[in-house]
Amino acid sequence: MLTQPKFYVLAIYSYKMKRNRIRWIIVLGTLSMLGIAIAQAYWVNKAFNITEKELDQTLHVALFSVAKDMAQLNDHQLNPNPVSQLSGNYYVVALNDKIDANILEHYLNQEFQKQNLVLDYEYAIYDCSSDEMVYGNYVGREDHKSLGKSLPKWEDNIYYFGVRFPDRESHVFRELRFWFISSILIVVMLLVFAYSLFIILKQKKLSEVQKDFVNTMTHEFKTPLSTIAISANVLANSEVLKKEDRLVKYTGIVQEENARLQRQVDKLLQMTDLEKDRIVLKKEPIDVHELMSQIASHLDLRIKENNGQLNLNLTASDPIVFADKLHLTNIIYNLLDNAIKYSPKSPEISLETHRNGEMHLMVKDNGKGIASEEQKRIFQKFYRVSTGDVHDVKGFGLGLSYVQKIIKEHGWKIELESELKKGSTFIIKINNHA
Repeated sequence: MLTQPKFYVLAIYSYKMKRNRIRWIIVLGTLSMLGIAIAQAYWVNKAFNITEKELDQTLHVALFSVAKDMAQLNDHQLNPNPVSQLSGNYYVVALNDKIDANILEHYLNQEFQKQNLVLDYEYAIYDCSSDEMVYGNYVGREDHKSLGKSLPKWEDNIYYFGVRFPDRESHVFRELRFWFISSILIVVMLLVFAYSLFIILKQKKLSEVQKDFVNTMTHEFKTPLSTIAISANVLANSEVLKKEDRLVKYTGIVQEENARLQRQVDKLLQMTDLEKDRIVLKKEPIDVHELMSQIASHLDLRIKENNGQLNLNLTASDPIVFADKLHLTNIIYNLLDNAIKYSPKSPEISLETHRNGEMHLMVKDNGKGIASEEQKRIFQKFYRVSTGDVHDVKGFGLGLSYVQKIIKEHGWKIELESELKKGSTFIIKINNHA
């Protein structure tokens, strides 16, 4: 007697452990990926700063050597610190004598080659007589044009030249290409990880929905099968066969339950066909008022058994629409079936039509209503509105999903107006008619 409860408790415990394990894996994986991304960003930034600093030092050394060579050539004494960086890519070098542009360019090219500096540059020399910078030349790629032939003056000296490196930042980025390639790979890895998480969570959700669906389907099939089995056992009794009234009664029960099973199977097959895009609509002119009256007459007895009432308010001036009769019948039946199932003991349900440019079909009820956070999900396959701990509403959660798909196939729209404890109204907007 104790084996089953223990097994049940263990099963629940195992399920919770699996769910917690998945959550921890996701949390740890996400933190790890974020840690890798932050570390990569930190090291790329640090590498960029180091590369920039090394380039500045190399340029200072190269320009100092050029100044030294120029001073030796002119037999003048060089200042202790002749090189100054006025901006990120602009350097000035102070000398104690006039500067020849050709000689300066020769020394610059020679020194940059020694330092393995492959950089475009442009230079200018300060002219004391005109008190302005005289542009020298742009040295580098042939397709690269000068940036304006205007380099700023340096007020602190008289004899000096300025050198600007327009692609300095590009050079730094080229030096860091390995870091950027690795960063791109990490970004791709993060995107793949995020997509994998999305797939895992989606599959987890689908797995839970599938379990709920299997449980619901089992309960839906169990009742009619049990009823059929009981009726079959009674019919197998030879004494019952002699009593015509009981024979008719139990035969009717078997037929009714068999039809119920058939309807459930048809629902599943219809959804399977919809998923595989095998639905072919056979559109024809239909009198909506006539169709809704027929459906209402079929469900009237069921509503009255629940002490309810079904009202018809069919006021549309032109009731003819162009639709598939079978599927339109199923749509209205499913909406009415939901209204009955989710209404109180004495349901007040109404079917209405009116035209305002387009045909509007409405199914209203005074049921429990649907919370605003659930209204966006009710058309999802297998989704069922929560009824708390009491599972007294039967169904697979396929009805409204089927309704929405068929309405889309027709090119129509469906809207829901609902408020908790005040009921719901489903509005089908038909924008075509015969």
